[in-house]
Amino acid sequence: MQTPLRLEVIVASVRPERFAPVVADWFLAEAARRSEFEVGVLDLRELALPVDLTETEAVRQFRDRIGTADAFVAVTSEYNHGYPASLKTALDSVKHEWRAKPIGFVSYGGLSGGLRAVEQLRQVITELHMVPVRESVSFAQAKRRFDAAGGTDDRAAIDASARMLGQLAWWGRTLRAARTADPYPG
Repeated sequence: MQTPLRLEVIVASVRPERFAPVVADWFLAEAARRSEFEVGVLDLRELALPVDLTETEAVRQFRDRIGTADAFVAVTSEYNHGYPASLKTALDSVKHEWRAKPIGFVSYGGLSGGLRAVEQLRQVITELHMVPVRESVSFAQAKRRFDAAGGTDDRAAIDASARMLGQLAWWGRTLRAARTADPYPG
């Protein structure tokens, strides 16, 4: 059996009364059902990444985690039609370690379900030489989509999550093999 892919789930919102843990915990449970992944969590609220992008021990540790990962999922809210500044700081804090790795998105917020934030993120992550998977998960009016235990019966989100994880696994295996055989020239 192949070594499991290291999937890092990035929780983007850092607001004090954020809804991110509910969405992230649901997705982490979905990902944990998949044997092809070893799942880690990078909660940006718990990391001390400097907004001025200076080199710190926290940045080095973050960079090491990104470097050892095979795939990513960003769990992101949408604020004012965009994604959180904390996620932009995280993306900009690392350079080469993102390259030739796939990323998926789980978004939430308002009527659009965070899709405007995801569209902006797709532009940024391709500039980082990452591969965005086609499928994404979106929760419009997210607080209405989850029960008190953090579960959801949103079949579209559940189905999209399964498809996205399948795409991440395929791209993760393919790109890990390619990086091993022939390091990415970026």
